[in-house]
Amino acid sequence: MEGAKEKIILNVGGIRHETYCSTLRTFPGTKLCRLTEPHAHSMYEYDSSTKEFFFDRSAELFGYVLNYYRTKHLHCPADTCRSVLEEELAFWEISDAQLAPCCWLKLNNKERQPEEFNMWDENELADDQCLIVQMERRDFSWRARWQPKIWAIFEKPYSSLGAKCLAVVSLLFIIGIVIIFCEETKAQFDFFAGNFTIVSHSEVTHIVHEPYYHQAPYLLHLELFCVLWFTFEFSMRFCFCPDKKKFLKNPLNVVDFLSLFPVYIELFTAKQIQKMPTLGLWLGSVRVVYLLKLLKISKLIETPLILRVLSYTLKSILREICILLMMLAFETLFFGSLFFYGELLGIHPSFTGDLHFTDILICFWWALITLTTVGYGDIIPLTTFGQVTAALAAIFGMLTIIIPIPIFLVKFKGYYAIAISKQKLKMSRKE
Repeated sequence: MEGAKEKIILNVGGIRHETYCSTLRTFPGTKLCRLTEPHAHSMYEYDSSTKEFFFDRSAELFGYVLNYYRTKHLHCPADTCRSVLEEELAFWEISDAQLAPCCWLKLNNKERQPEEFNMWDENELADDQCLIVQMERRDFSWRARWQPKIWAIFEKPYSSLGAKCLAVVSLLFIIGIVIIFCEETKAQFDFFAGNFTIVSHSEVTHIVHEPYYHQAPYLLHLELFCVLWFTFEFSMRFCFCPDKKKFLKNPLNVVDFLSLFPVYIELFTAKQIQKMPTLGLWLGSVRVVYLLKLLKISKLIETPLILRVLSYTLKSILREICILLMMLAFETLFFGSLFFYGELLGIHPSFTGDLHFTDILICFWWALITLTTVGYGDIIPLTTFGQVTAALAAIFGMLTIIIPIPIFLVKFKGYYAIAISKQKLKMSRKE
């Protein structure tokens, strides 16, 4: 194997490749270059009868590797897997950084899955695996035997007939508490709008602030009944959950926990509420968490694939969303300040009307509404400078909102393609 025109034969995956030794010496320090050394036949698998080196590797990818030594440009097939390509290049001691720009872009355009998206299917079985670990570590006590069954009944509606019935009952309670909340808001509005009860004692007449639930006491009783059910349900789920830390980190479980307090606090502080009516209003505002319980309906139906992809897409572009919000905040401050001073300095001395704003904070409100192209019309520019500022704010607002849309679409398209592939793979394995 001496001389510039000396040839060498390589058998890779059953396909023979013949080239010059000088070609393999193009990149010193690599495995193919060491094949041209005098003692290479003792270091690698060499057949003296056929005078060829044998490697049980991918013949298709080796053709691209050998072409890299000939042209000094590394390419790869269009349908190759990135991990397989990296493994082959590592075997031949070639860095994947040498990949040609066209092929590098082609590989990287196949979006790599983020960690959250890659754990999609694994998260569905996380609780079951946790229960299995607990079963292995514990003896077969009553709790160990019944924990998976009770947890499945309360958390997985489609696991059994009993779980489906329990889910329907829970749904009816959620709908009931929402209806009660809406009725209570009517009573609260009537009370705080001046609907008071006049009580006469001998010759003295005065107004008593009667708690709103005295007008409709059945509402509080129904609400208490629903909350007692939610307390029982939350206690059972918390006691039999496989991972309590993960359970408490779930936003829906936090909502369930917070929704237990308003009615209990109102019962124990009834006298204070009668003296301080605003306290009852604050407790009523906390009842908004009842509406968030409607999100649990998603457990009763299979979440559409496109919605799951949408959630992962939003997580992947959180950085871009934060940058967008920072830009929007800067534009709000900038155009709000311009509008404030432009209107004050540009107003005509003979102007006798009233300005639509009293301080710069209202101008910031106007700038935000204009940038988002809502435009309520409660504040309008009266000067030429103010009108120009308003026009620029509207244009910059549209650009700020439109520019990130392609980024979102590209991410969504990549993740949706991955999700479809995962679904097809799962269905094929089931079949």
